[in-house]
Amino acid sequence: MVMGIVNITPDSFYDGGRHKNIEGYIQYIEQIINEGVDIIDLGACSSRPGAKPISLKEEETRLLPVLEKIKKEFPHIPVSIDTYRYQIAEKAILCGAQLINDIYVEKDKQKMFSVIAKHNTPYVLMHMQGNPENMQKKIHYIDFQTEIMDFFKNNIKELNQMGVNNILLDPGFGFGKTLNQNYSLINMISRLKQLNYPILTGLSRKSMISQGLNTTPKNALTGTIAANTICLMNGVNIIRVHDVKEAKETIKIFNLTQINN
Repeated sequence: MVMGIVNITPDSFYDGGRHKNIEGYIQYIEQIINEGVDIIDLGACSSRPGAKPISLKEEETRLLPVLEKIKKEFPHIPVSIDTYRYQIAEKAILCGAQLINDIYVEKDKQKMFSVIAKHNTPYVLMHMQGNPENMQKKIHYIDFQTEIMDFFKNNIKELNQMGVNNILLDPGFGFGKTLNQNYSLINMISRLKQLNYPILTGLSRKSMISQGLNTTPKNALTGTIAANTICLMNGVNIIRVHDVKEAKETIKIFNLTQINN
């Protein structure tokens, strides 16, 4: 499946500030629906490295009007909310959001888990070391792969104990990882699959691609397609992208290899 990124932010690393009003977002969402997007991922607070957190009120003011308009105009499209604030998550669920995509699990973990359990809402559990402001400044692991696996095992256990079983795992590319660790993470996907939950990956146009190619996010589409293809080959279930048409075509070609294997 393809999750299409829609950032309602002025400062996201690639598409921040692209659309100026609700009508602009709705036109873009209609475009990616026509391109075949499976899930819309709506975020109103930038999580790029070094991003300064905005107020709870600002995130709500940006997010909810667009979410309400999407649910009115395109009720058949599932909407995910990219937020680490349990208050925003609950309000969004009550407005019709069907998935919570949490990049900062440790922020208010018990309160967020309680909201997810209360509403029985599918939940993306993502690994990040640190927080969005410092995650790329204090990268330190004693045993990278073991710490990643332990993070997922421990949090899955906590969620299961609260009755939450509809969980997706996101390795967290670019969130508290070095360039080499990000590529090690791609090779870890088969290990993560052993946890028996769907895997979601979001590496679209990130610095792991642009740095690897010595280019810019604007020119990182080819690298993104290559990396997404490798992720699919390793068993990923959902790819989170800025470029829906290209991602759908990538999956189509990948699926042809599986049919004729």
